[in-house]
Amino acid sequence: MRWSTSGTHSPSAGSTARPASGGEPAVVTPRRRRLDIELVRRELAGSRTGARRLIEDGRVTVGGAPAAKASRLVDPGEPIMVEADPPRYRSRGGHKLEAALAGFDITAAGCRAIDVGASTGGFTDCLLQRGATAVVSIDVGRNQLHERLRADPRVVSLERTDVRSVTTGAIGGPADIVVADVSFISLRLVAADLCRLATADIVMLVKPQFEAGRAEADRARGVIRDPEVWRRALHEVSRAVVGAGAAIMGVMVSPLTGAEGNVEFLLHADVRRDADGLAELGHAIDRAVADAIRLGEV
Repeated sequence: MRWSTSGTHSPSAGSTARPASGGEPAVVTPRRRRLDIELVRRELAGSRTGARRLIEDGRVTVGGAPAAKASRLVDPGEPIMVEADPPRYRSRGGHKLEAALAGFDITAAGCRAIDVGASTGGFTDCLLQRGATAVVSIDVGRNQLHERLRADPRVVSLERTDVRSVTTGAIGGPADIVVADVSFISLRLVAADLCRLATADIVMLVKPQFEAGRAEADRARGVIRDPEVWRRALHEVSRAVVGAGAAIMGVMVSPLTGAEGNVEFLLHADVRRDADGLAELGHAIDRAVADAIRLGEV
């Protein structure tokens, strides 16, 4: 991995001006630059074309977060890193979904899919690489989906869009697979919408920090380590999904934690099955929680 912590080695990055007539020197604010230009300036890319290619391949992070646009403005002191090899998926989320599709034996090939909470597109990327014919990527934010995915003719990006306001008519009908990775909102609040948009499988990334109460999350400083809170989150999301008419088919711990170290879980539901699709749901949740505890001990 090649990396640069700052660009302050360049005289033009920022300077202290001489005072006009005594007094303290006037501080000149460092000039922000386009990311592709800054990559070349820091000798992390040989040309702006090469820099744009690195960004399009998902190999550039700024301040630890994936960079999606070459035109993004960065400060001279912002840390920029370039991965030595391109990641398989646009974000870590792709590896989480990959584990779910394998663990739950779900086939994406030939399917139409909906990605709720698409962000930079890790789930979308995974679905496409697994053979999905089309993906509707939905997110309440804007300009987050990676340019490579945005330009893919198989992808329809709905920005500034709350899944609760999406109608099946507006997106060409329901999808074979619906996947969801939402933040700052409980899955319980969108469970009914995930079910109405699906004709078969639903895969949800359950994040206990967003299922716990605000006071509980604040006390834990945003990182939930209590297995009982994990267990309760899984039961509550499962009840919401079953109440919306789908069956819980499987639950597993995510092989990767969240960015802040939070344990996450993957839940599989199927709208074609009766509500009691997974016998002994409680035992399945207990096993997933036990797996999460063991994962934390490694």
